[in-house]
Amino acid sequence: MEVKKNPKVDLEKKRPILLEIGFIVSLAVVFIGFQYKSSNKTENTLGSLGDMQVEEEIIPITRQQEVKPPPPPPPKVVEELNIVQNDEEIDDELEIDESEADENTEIEPVDVQPQEEEDEVVNFYVIENKPEFPGGEAAMFKYIQEHTKYPEIAKENGITGKVFVQFVIGKDGSITDVKVIRSIDPYLDKEAVRVVKSMPKWKPGSQRGKPVKVSFQLPINFTLY
Repeated sequence: MEVKKNPKVDLEKKRPILLEIGFIVSLAVVFIGFQYKSSNKTENTLGSLGDMQVEEEIIPITRQQEVKPPPPPPPKVVEELNIVQNDEEIDDELEIDESEADENTEIEPVDVQPQEEEDEVVNFYVIENKPEFPGGEAAMFKYIQEHTKYPEIAKENGITGKVFVQFVIGKDGSITDVKVIRSIDPYLDKEAVRVVKSMPKWKPGSQRGKPVKVSFQLPINFTLY
């Protein structure tokens, strides 16, 4: 069956006009879009510039420091030497006696007393020949243990510890200058001093072949079992 077209309804004749209208409409839409974007950018840029606050730089005010002149030097003190004129003559003459001795000159003897040597106390650890308790160190501790009496009042209170006693061993080996240098209890100190004073004579120490006094320290331990 053959299709028949109405010449009034045929759009092929109006095709060029429709294309022109389409191009015009497309260009108009593109132009309006560009105008819209450029107007938004201008408004935003102006708005951001309008809101900015420019801080003014504050320049500090400086003043030149005043330079004070140095203080004047102290006045120099000049010593004045006053020369006093004195016309007085000195009549006194210095007389020098002759001191020459001859055969007939008598010489009176002068008594010269020998100077006493000071008793120096030498430390036990620096002396050449150390003093020694009779029988040695073991005999000394045995003597202390056997002759020490624990004070009853210190025993009841449970007081224990070491009492350090210092004393001097004389040139003849005797014990002198006994004193407590580290205390624990008055009763224990008193007993420690008593025991040291009761010791027999030591063999004295010597320095350069001569007997000397020697300082010695002894710990006495008080223990309850």
